Amino acid sequence: MADLNEKDIRVFVDAVTHYFLQLTREAPRIRGAYLETRGKRPPDMEYTGAIALSGAFRGRVYVTAPRALLRHLLVATNEPDQSHMAILDLIGEMANTLAGNARRHFGPQLEISIPMTSSGDDIRLPPDGGARPYIVSVEWKNYAASVVVDVQRSGDHTSTAPARPQQAGLANVSFGKA
Repeated sequence: MADLNEKDIRVFVDAVTHYFLQLTREAPRIRGAYLETRGKRPPDMEYTGAIALSGAFRGRVYVTAPRALLRHLLVATNEPDQSHMAILDLIGEMANTLAGNARRHFGPQLEISIPMTSSGDDIRLPPDGGARPYIVSVEWKNYAASVVVDVQRSGDHTSTAPARPQQAGLANVSFGKA
């Protein structure tokens, strides 16, 4: 993560803000952005959407949020389906949107996988970037969520796109009520 700078991290912060604004016309509050404490696991909540990164970069970006926040987002968009699958789709869409914005910033050398989603206690994430992840804490409607940016430059500009991951039930990754 050390070789990403403040401008690079800002891409993810701006993408989260834009996502909420587009969906709800209400910006989230960015509560903070910090490097993970060594040995301490990054936050995870009820639902997680993750994207594996390869090419000139390696690692992952994931969004984790509580069910209540995600259901509230579905209500805000007039989505009648608030099932488990609809929530998994939403968290995957969030992760995909963040990764897409990152790809526009970093260029085509950043290869992204399809979203992996999970819920509950069975958290499955793509391989980490090998460095301390950067964590962006987000609050919307009194719910807390996190975006974890675990990316570093790999120097490998010739790799192929990441393998298509299997959708899994991610547990403990969510935007919990603050």
